[in-house]
Amino acid sequence: MASQAARGGVSLPEKRPPKRQQPDSDTILAKLTNSEIVSKGKRAACDTAYVTKRLLRSTGKAAWIAGTTFLILVVPLIIEMDRDQQLTELELQQQSLLGAPPVGAPQK
Repeated sequence: MASQAARGGVSLPEKRPPKRQQPDSDTILAKLTNSEIVSKGKRAACDTAYVTKRLLRSTGKAAWIAGTTFLILVVPLIIEMDRDQQLTELELQQQSLLGAPPVGAPQK
C-alpha cells in the first residue's frame, strides 16, 4: 500500500474489528421484534397490503369495464332520446304556427 500512496493513490486506515455487542437475544428490542405477537402483526399487515393491492387492481378493471360499457351502450341511447325530444318539440312548434290544436289537447 505504501507504493500506491507514493504513486498518488489514497491509503486507507486498517480496518478495526467491530466492537463487541450484546447478543441479539439479550436486548429488549430484539425480544420484542422476535415475539410471536409482533410476527403475527407483521403477517397481518402483509396480508392486508396484499388484499388491498388486489382489490384496487380489480376495482380499476371493473371501473374500466363499466366506463367503456357506458360509453358504448348508454351514451348513444341518450343522444337518440335527445334527438327524439327535439323532433317532438319541433313538430309541436310547427303545429302551433300552423294553427292546429296541440297533440293531446281536448277537442271541443
